[in-house]
Amino acid sequence: MPASPLCYDAIGRHVGRLAALCMAALFLAAAPGRAQDEQVPSKCVAIANALPSVTYASFTPAQAFVEGPVRITYAGHSTYVIETPGGVRIATDYSGVYGGDPLPDVVTMNKAHRTHFTEAPDPRITHVLRGWNPEGGPAKHAVVVDDVYIRNVPTDIRTWGGDLERDGNSIFIFEVAGLCIGHLGHLHTKLSDSQYGAIGRLDIVMVPVDGGMTQSLGSMSEIATRLYSSMILPMHRHSTPMGEFLALMGEGFAVDYRDSRSLEVTLRSLPGRPTIVVLDGV
Repeated sequence: MPASPLCYDAIGRHVGRLAALCMAALFLAAAPGRAQDEQVPSKCVAIANALPSVTYASFTPAQAFVEGPVRITYAGHSTYVIETPGGVRIATDYSGVYGGDPLPDVVTMNKAHRTHFTEAPDPRITHVLRGWNPEGGPAKHAVVVDDVYIRNVPTDIRTWGGDLERDGNSIFIFEVAGLCIGHLGHLHTKLSDSQYGAIGRLDIVMVPVDGGMTQSLGSMSEIATRLYSSMILPMHRHSTPMGEFLALMGEGFAVDYRDSRSLEVTLRSLPGRPTIVVLDGV
C-alpha cells in the first residue's frame, strides 16, 4: 500500500512517535470509496489513550487536499460561512436567513431554536446535515465533500420546559486544508471527557457567547479554555457585551477586533498565541 497518510505532531513534540503512527495509519487507511455512515478516520482526534501528551494523525485518503486559504465569514447570529480552497461553501446553523446567497453546498443545522434550522431548506443544497436525528438517537455524520471532511459530536439540549433532551445538538467539525474547525452549535451542557476526546484538536472554534440561551459565560469560557484553540470566533452575540466574555477568558488569550466580516486562514497563518477574533457583525 502506498504511504499516502500524512502524520504530524500537533504540539511540536514526541517526534519519535510519528513513525509508529504513520505505520499504524498504513493499516488503518481505508479505500477511497466510503459509505456516508462509515466513520472516516479523523486527523483532529487525539490519540489520547496511547499518547497522553496528545499526538494526532491524519489518514483520510477519500478526502482531496487542495492548497490555499480557508475563507470564513460571519454571516450573522450563529451562521458562519466556510469556503474551502476547493470551492465548497458551507453555512453553519443554517436557518435560511443568513449565509444563503450564494447558495451553500453544505448546511449544518441545530434545533434548539428556529433561528438555527429550517424545515424547508432549498432543494438545490446538496448536503443538509441536521445536528439531531429525527428518528431518534444521536445524529451521525461522516461526510467527505471534495476537500472537506465533516463530522459531528452529539450533545444534549434543554427543552423550553427545562427538561434534558438527549442528542438534540451537534458540534460540527470541518477538517480542511490541514485545519480543524469546530462549531459548537447551540451548546447547552458542559462537555464530558469523552466528548472532548471525540472532538479532538480544534485550530479554530466558533463559540456562542449569549450568556444564557446556551449556557453561562463562565461555563462557555471554561469550555473555550480547555479546547485552547489558536483562534476563537464568538457567535450568538446578540445579548452579551463582548467585554464580559473577553474578561472571563483572561490574559492568556489575545483579542483581535476586525472591521471586516471575513478572514482568510491557513495552518501556517494561525496566530502563535490563542486569539479571540471578533469579526464585524452582530
